[in-house]
Amino acid sequence: MKTEASEPCPPKARVLLWADLSYSDMEEMDKAESIPDIERVLCRTLRIELPEPRLGILLELYTNIVMFCREQRFNREQTSVLLSIVNNVHQLNTETPLNNMDQCFTYCSELLLCHSVRRPPFSISLFSLEEVNQIIKYLINTYMRHYVLYKYIFTPQMHLDLSLSYTGMPEDTAIEEQASKECVTDAEKETEKESAEANEQDTASSEILTTDTETPIQDPPSKAKLRSIVEKEVKEEVMRLTIELEKRLQESTDQLNTALTALETSIQSKK
Repeated sequence: MKTEASEPCPPKARVLLWADLSYSDMEEMDKAESIPDIERVLCRTLRIELPEPRLGILLELYTNIVMFCREQRFNREQTSVLLSIVNNVHQLNTETPLNNMDQCFTYCSELLLCHSVRRPPFSISLFSLEEVNQIIKYLINTYMRHYVLYKYIFTPQMHLDLSLSYTGMPEDTAIEEQASKECVTDAEKETEKESAEANEQDTASSEILTTDTETPIQDPPSKAKLRSIVEKEVKEEVMRLTIELEKRLQESTDQLNTALTALETSIQSKK
Protein backbone atom coordinates (compact mmCIF):
# COMPACT_ATOMS: atom_id res chain seq x y z
CA MET A 1 0.00 0.00 0.00
CA LYS A 2 1.42 3.38 -1.00
CA THR A 3 1.08 6.14 1.58
CA GLU A 4 1.96 9.76 0.82
CA ALA A 5 2.21 12.62 3.30
CA SER A 6 0.15 15.57 2.09
CA GLU A 7 -0.31 19.05 3.47
CA PRO A 8 -3.91 19.38 4.76
CA CYS A 9 -6.08 22.31 3.79
CA PRO A 10 -6.81 24.59 6.76
CA PRO A 11 -10.45 24.53 7.88
CA LYS A 12 -12.65 27.57 7.47
CA ALA A 13 -12.58 29.99 10.41
CA ARG A 14 -15.77 29.96 12.48
CA VAL A 15 -17.08 31.25 15.78
CA LEU A 16 -15.74 29.08 18.62
CA LEU A 17 -17.68 30.53 21.56
CA TRP A 18 -18.35 27.66 24.01
CA ALA A 19 -17.08 25.17 21.42
CA ASP A 20 -14.80 23.24 23.81
CA LEU A 21 -15.44 24.76 27.23
CA SER A 22 -19.02 25.57 28.24
CA TYR A 23 -20.12 28.30 30.65
CA SER A 24 -20.31 25.81 33.51
CA ASP A 25 -16.80 24.57 32.64
CA MET A 26 -15.49 28.14 32.86
CA GLU A 27 -17.22 28.58 36.23
CA GLU A 28 -15.31 25.54 37.46
CA MET A 29 -12.12 26.93 35.90
CA ASP A 30 -12.52 30.22 37.78
CA LYS A 31 -12.78 28.31 41.04
CA ALA A 32 -9.54 26.43 40.33
CA GLU A 33 -6.68 28.26 42.01
CA SER A 34 -3.78 25.78 41.86
CA ILE A 35 -2.07 24.42 38.74
CA PRO A 36 -3.18 20.79 39.42
CA ASP A 37 -6.81 21.93 39.70
CA ILE A 38 -6.57 23.83 36.40
CA GLU A 39 -4.99 20.81 34.70
CA ARG A 40 -7.74 18.54 36.04
CA VAL A 41 -10.45 20.79 34.57
CA LEU A 42 -8.60 21.06 31.24
CA CYS A 43 -8.11 17.28 31.05
CA ARG A 44 -11.83 16.68 31.52
CA THR A 45 -13.21 19.46 29.31
CA LEU A 46 -10.77 19.07 26.40
CA ARG A 47 -10.82 15.24 26.67
CA ILE A 48 -7.04 14.94 26.71
CA GLU A 49 -5.98 11.29 26.79
CA LEU A 50 -2.29 11.10 25.92
CA PRO A 51 0.68 9.23 27.39
CA GLU A 52 3.54 11.03 29.06
CA PRO A 53 5.43 13.18 28.23
CA ARG A 54 2.93 14.48 25.63
CA LEU A 55 0.18 14.82 28.24
CA GLY A 56 2.32 17.06 30.46
CA ILE A 57 3.47 19.21 27.53
CA LEU A 58 -0.07 19.80 26.26
CA LEU A 59 -1.43 20.55 29.73
CA GLU A 60 1.38 23.03 30.29
CA LEU A 61 0.48 24.78 27.02
CA TYR A 62 -3.20 25.18 27.96
CA THR A 63 -2.44 26.05 31.58
CA ASN A 64 -0.19 28.89 30.43
CA ILE A 65 -3.03 30.12 28.22
CA VAL A 66 -5.34 30.24 31.26
CA MET A 67 -2.72 32.13 33.28
CA PHE A 68 -2.25 34.59 30.41
CA CYS A 69 -6.00 35.21 30.25
CA ARG A 70 -6.09 35.90 33.98
CA GLU A 71 -3.20 38.36 33.67
CA GLN A 72 -5.06 40.18 30.87
CA ARG A 73 -8.29 40.07 32.92
CA PHE A 74 -10.20 38.29 30.16
CA ASN A 75 -13.75 37.21 30.96
CA ARG A 76 -15.06 33.66 30.70
CA GLU A 77 -16.13 33.99 27.06
CA GLN A 78 -12.72 35.32 25.98
CA THR A 79 -10.81 32.61 27.88
CA SER A 80 -12.98 29.84 26.43
CA VAL A 81 -12.52 31.15 22.88
CA LEU A 82 -8.75 31.58 23.19
CA LEU A 83 -8.35 28.01 24.47
CA SER A 84 -10.41 26.76 21.51
CA ILE A 85 -8.33 28.82 19.05
CA VAL A 86 -5.06 27.35 20.35
CA ASN A 87 -6.60 23.87 20.36
CA ASN A 88 -7.67 24.18 16.69
CA VAL A 89 -4.30 25.58 15.60
CA HIS A 90 -2.50 22.76 17.41
CA GLN A 91 -4.68 20.16 15.66
CA LEU A 92 -3.88 21.71 12.27
CA ASN A 93 -0.18 21.68 13.11
CA THR A 94 -0.09 18.00 14.08
CA GLU A 95 -2.19 16.70 11.18
CA THR A 96 0.86 16.43 8.92
CA PRO A 97 4.62 15.94 9.34
CA LEU A 98 5.17 18.59 6.64
CA ASN A 99 5.97 22.22 7.41
CA ASN A 100 2.65 24.13 7.47
CA MET A 101 3.66 26.99 9.78
CA ASP A 102 2.30 29.65 7.39
CA GLN A 103 -1.06 27.89 7.23
CA CYS A 104 -1.21 27.61 11.03
CA PHE A 105 -0.47 31.29 11.57
CA THR A 106 -2.92 32.35 8.85
CA TYR A 107 -5.62 30.14 10.38
CA CYS A 108 -4.90 31.58 13.83
CA SER A 109 -5.18 35.14 12.48
CA GLU A 110 -8.48 34.33 10.76
CA LEU A 111 -9.88 32.87 13.98
CA LEU A 112 -8.89 35.98 15.93
CA LEU A 113 -10.45 38.16 13.26
CA CYS A 114 -13.60 36.05 13.49
CA HIS A 115 -13.85 37.02 17.18
CA SER A 116 -12.92 40.71 16.95
CA VAL A 117 -15.36 42.08 14.35
CA ARG A 118 -19.12 42.25 14.86
CA ARG A 119 -20.63 40.70 11.74
CA PRO A 120 -23.19 38.10 12.81
CA PRO A 121 -23.54 35.25 12.15
CA PHE A 122 -20.03 35.05 10.65
CA SER A 123 -18.09 36.80 13.42
CA ILE A 124 -18.56 38.41 16.82
CA SER A 125 -16.89 41.31 18.60
CA LEU A 126 -15.24 39.62 21.57
CA PHE A 127 -11.67 40.99 21.51
CA SER A 128 -10.58 44.59 21.02
CA LEU A 129 -7.72 45.57 18.72
CA GLU A 130 -5.33 45.97 21.67
CA GLU A 131 -6.32 42.55 23.03
CA VAL A 132 -5.78 40.94 19.61
CA ASN A 133 -2.29 42.46 19.44
CA GLN A 134 -1.47 41.14 22.91
CA ILE A 135 -2.74 37.65 21.97
CA ILE A 136 -0.73 37.55 18.72
CA LYS A 137 2.41 38.71 20.51
CA TYR A 138 1.93 36.05 23.18
CA LEU A 139 1.33 33.23 20.67
CA ILE A 140 4.36 34.26 18.60
CA ASN A 141 6.61 34.14 21.65
CA THR A 142 5.23 30.80 22.87
CA TYR A 143 3.52 28.38 20.48
CA MET A 144 4.83 29.65 17.14
CA ARG A 145 8.38 30.01 18.43
CA HIS A 146 8.33 26.33 19.45
CA TYR A 147 6.25 25.24 16.47
CA VAL A 148 8.83 22.67 15.26
CA LEU A 149 9.10 21.08 18.70
CA TYR A 150 5.32 20.67 19.01
CA LYS A 151 5.20 19.11 15.54
CA TYR A 152 8.05 16.71 16.34
CA ILE A 153 6.48 15.55 19.63
CA PHE A 154 2.82 15.23 18.58
CA THR A 155 3.06 14.24 14.89
CA PRO A 156 3.24 10.49 14.12
CA GLN A 157 6.65 9.60 12.75
CA MET A 158 6.99 8.12 9.25
CA HIS A 159 9.40 5.21 8.67
CA LEU A 160 10.78 3.87 5.38
CA ASP A 161 10.75 0.08 4.91
CA LEU A 162 13.09 -0.82 2.02
CA SER A 163 13.34 -4.26 0.42
CA LEU A 164 15.20 -5.13 -2.81
CA SER A 165 14.60 -8.00 -5.24
CA TYR A 166 16.49 -8.79 -8.46
CA THR A 167 15.24 -10.62 -11.53
CA GLY A 168 17.26 -13.71 -12.45
CA MET A 169 18.94 -14.11 -9.07
CA PRO A 170 18.33 -17.43 -7.25
CA GLU A 171 16.57 -17.34 -3.90
CA ASP A 172 18.64 -17.80 -0.72
CA THR A 173 16.76 -20.97 0.20
CA ALA A 174 17.51 -22.58 -3.16
CA ILE A 175 21.22 -21.79 -2.82
CA GLU A 176 21.34 -23.20 0.69
CA GLU A 177 19.58 -26.44 -0.36
CA GLN A 178 21.95 -26.90 -3.31
CA ALA A 179 24.98 -26.29 -1.14
CA SER A 180 23.70 -28.78 1.46
CA LYS A 181 23.24 -31.50 -1.19
CA GLU A 182 26.75 -30.91 -2.55
CA CYS A 183 28.14 -31.12 0.98
CA VAL A 184 26.38 -34.45 1.65
CA THR A 185 27.63 -35.90 -1.67
CA ASP A 186 31.21 -34.85 -0.92
CA ALA A 187 30.99 -36.39 2.56
CA GLU A 188 29.78 -39.73 1.15
CA LYS A 189 32.61 -39.83 -1.40
CA GLU A 190 35.18 -39.12 1.26
CA THR A 191 33.73 -41.87 3.47
CA GLU A 192 34.02 -44.45 0.67
CA LYS A 193 37.58 -43.35 -0.08
CA GLU A 194 38.51 -43.58 3.58
CA SER A 195 37.05 -47.09 3.85
CA ALA A 196 39.02 -48.28 0.79
CA GLU A 197 42.36 -46.86 1.92
CA ALA A 198 41.95 -47.32 5.67
CA ASN A 199 45.11 -49.43 6.09
CA GLU A 200 47.50 -47.15 4.18
CA GLN A 201 46.33 -43.54 4.77
CA ASP A 202 44.33 -43.58 8.01
CA THR A 203 45.76 -40.35 9.45
CA ALA A 204 45.70 -38.40 6.18
CA SER A 205 42.08 -39.36 5.48
CA SER A 206 41.00 -38.14 8.93
CA GLU A 207 42.62 -34.73 8.36
CA ILE A 208 40.96 -34.36 4.97
CA LEU A 209 37.54 -35.29 6.41
CA THR A 210 37.92 -32.79 9.25
CA THR A 211 38.92 -30.02 6.85
CA ASP A 212 35.99 -30.70 4.52
CA THR A 213 33.50 -30.83 7.39
CA GLU A 214 34.62 -27.53 8.94
CA THR A 215 34.71 -25.58 5.65
CA PRO A 216 31.89 -22.96 5.80
CA ILE A 217 29.38 -22.63 3.00
CA GLN A 218 30.21 -19.43 1.17
CA ASP A 219 27.97 -17.40 -1.08
CA PRO A 220 28.65 -17.60 -4.81
CA PRO A 221 31.13 -14.92 -5.94
CA SER A 222 28.53 -13.13 -8.08
CA LYS A 223 26.08 -12.84 -5.18
CA ALA A 224 28.73 -11.60 -2.75
CA LYS A 225 29.84 -8.95 -5.23
CA LEU A 226 26.24 -7.85 -5.85
CA ARG A 227 25.58 -7.64 -2.10
CA SER A 228 28.66 -5.46 -1.64
CA ILE A 229 27.53 -3.11 -4.42
CA VAL A 230 23.99 -2.84 -3.02
CA GLU A 231 25.23 -2.15 0.52
CA LYS A 232 27.54 0.57 -0.78
CA GLU A 233 24.78 2.24 -2.82
CA VAL A 234 22.28 2.10 0.06
CA LYS A 235 24.83 3.58 2.46
CA GLU A 236 25.59 6.46 0.09
CA GLU A 237 21.86 7.12 -0.47
CA VAL A 238 21.16 7.17 3.28
CA MET A 239 24.00 9.65 3.80
CA ARG A 240 22.66 11.84 1.00
CA LEU A 241 19.13 11.79 2.44
CA THR A 242 20.46 12.62 5.91
CA ILE A 243 22.35 15.64 4.61
CA GLU A 244 19.30 16.78 2.62
CA LEU A 245 17.02 16.39 5.67
CA GLU A 246 19.38 18.41 7.87
CA LYS A 247 19.54 21.09 5.20
CA ARG A 248 15.73 21.33 4.98
CA LEU A 249 15.38 21.48 8.76
CA GLN A 250 17.89 24.32 8.88
CA GLU A 251 16.02 26.17 6.12
CA SER A 252 12.72 25.71 7.99
CA THR A 253 14.28 27.04 11.18
CA ASP A 254 15.68 30.05 9.34
CA GLN A 255 12.29 30.76 7.75
CA LEU A 256 10.58 30.49 11.14
CA ASN A 257 13.03 32.91 12.76
CA THR A 258 12.64 35.35 9.86
CA ALA A 259 8.83 35.20 10.05
CA LEU A 260 8.85 35.70 13.81
CA THR A 261 11.20 38.67 13.54
CA ALA A 262 9.04 40.26 10.83
CA LEU A 263 5.86 39.78 12.89
CA GLU A 264 7.45 41.24 16.02
CA THR A 265 8.66 44.25 14.00
CA SER A 266 5.19 44.71 12.50
CA ILE A 267 3.50 44.63 15.91
CA GLN A 268 5.98 47.12 17.37
CA SER A 269 5.51 49.50 14.43
CA LYS A 270 1.73 49.44 14.86
CA LYS A 271 2.11 50.58 18.45
